[in-house]
Amino acid sequence: MPNLLDIRRRIKSVKNTQQITKAMKMVSAAKLKRAQDRVVTARPFANKMTEVLGKLAQRTDEDFHHPLLDLRGDKRYLLVLITADKGLCGAFNTNLTKAAQSFIAEHSDKQIEIMAIGRKGRDFFRNRRVPIRSEYVGLTGKGRIEFSEALEVARAVIKQYVDELEIDKVFLIYNEFKSVLSQRVVLEQLLPVARAEEEEQQHDAKAQPRNLVDYIYEQPPEEIFRKLLPRLVETQIFRALLESVASEQGARMTAMDSASKNASELIDSLTLNMNRVRQAAITNEIIEVVSGAAAL
Repeated sequence: MPNLLDIRRRIKSVKNTQQITKAMKMVSAAKLKRAQDRVVTARPFANKMTEVLGKLAQRTDEDFHHPLLDLRGDKRYLLVLITADKGLCGAFNTNLTKAAQSFIAEHSDKQIEIMAIGRKGRDFFRNRRVPIRSEYVGLTGKGRIEFSEALEVARAVIKQYVDELEIDKVFLIYNEFKSVLSQRVVLEQLLPVARAEEEEQQHDAKAQPRNLVDYIYEQPPEEIFRKLLPRLVETQIFRALLESVASEQGARMTAMDSASKNASELIDSLTLNMNRVRQAAITNEIIEVVSGAAAL
């Protein structure tokens, strides 16, 4: 049985850890509010831009071609994986790396390279000798993403897809923020940009046909898509980074709250054990005194 000194040291150590977890929870709560506001603001613009450009692409002539729209082969993939730079956020990073592993396993016949955004994802796949094409560390660790940082990532993706012509498809994996307690892993195709007709063909043939919006082009389609398609990729990556930051802070807040509660339960258990040991020691001392007095 441990002595009183060991138990007291353990209680003090757990209390110090509890102070750290409570402080981390408060910091994450403050960062979460700002990140959540930015996500809510960015979502409508990103969704509407994707919808409008998808419909515009659907209504273009068959002779129209753009490198971000045209389909290529189906052999070489680039997987953009957004994880955290730090741990202590529950299953946040684990769920992302599992989703990436499942994607790689399902497409084992493809040549897949990873663009790692975040230290945890980079280290995970580097240790497993998965090809990492490029990496961005330190973007999500600050708790705030600037559009210029997302712009750098998006331009790198577009350059590798358009200029180098070594990639057929680009996929994006990130955590979508639902609530403090819930984050959803999202896997979506980033490039080539999906046309709206691909989505509409999934509906039942018996369903009522949709009313197609007719657009009037003030500029040639080539000029419109040349300017807007890169901006669409930039917007999608920026939104994914915002979603990831908000999800990370929510997951860390939940994990630190759970850790603080577990520390409280452990302190109560150790305190009860300490009282029992102290009571047993006092009882033994009383028995020794009484036995000594009886012997005299």
